[in-house]
Amino acid sequence: MSERQPLAATRQRVRDELRERILTGRLRPGDRLVERELAEDLGVSRVPVREAIRSLEAEGFLVVQSPRRVVVRQLARVDVEELFDVREALEGLAAGLAAARAGAAELKRLDRVLADAARATARGDAARITALNSRFHDEIVAIAGNALLTTMLQPLEGRLRWLTSQNEHWTELLDEHRRLYEAIASGDAERAKASAVEHVRVNRDVTLRSLFPQVTA
Repeated sequence: MSERQPLAATRQRVRDELRERILTGRLRPGDRLVERELAEDLGVSRVPVREAIRSLEAEGFLVVQSPRRVVVRQLARVDVEELFDVREALEGLAAGLAAARAGAAELKRLDRVLADAARATARGDAARITALNSRFHDEIVAIAGNALLTTMLQPLEGRLRWLTSQNEHWTELLDEHRRLYEAIASGDAERAKASAVEHVRVNRDVTLRSLFPQVTA
């Protein structure tokens, strides 16, 4: 990674790389981030690393415990439950709007994502499945065509992607997405909303059992 590129681009690349390390488990909850070590590893100065850390703190991925100690955030059960509460409300709204507005071209895009997800599921490609899961939901939000809804979801995208990556019931996940696609394709906004809410609730239960196995979900 070279700092010949503008600082803003370097900062974005560093931020995206660190976020990806958290999402894929290379950086785990409680792990400490050291500016100097990260700068050397990424081939940049400490300035873009410091700014990327501030950005990821705002996104909820990192906790600055002191000026010299930054760690990956350990989500408490209440954090996860609150995120899913918000996700249920916003994705239900998105699905309902998408059902009312989706045309042939939009449905074709969603169908292609599902086809790619089916191939990734057959291979057991966890990283690809997670990426396609996020893309499927992003497409629904795009079809919904509500700028405020998009703005509200953007700060949550990374954390929601991390949470959904805890769901390794891949075949069931694909089936849920197919049902959601069919509901949106039907043009029935209430059916689509109900399907999205049910999908979020199933994912919520799976995620809570994965992250907090000692507590009944």
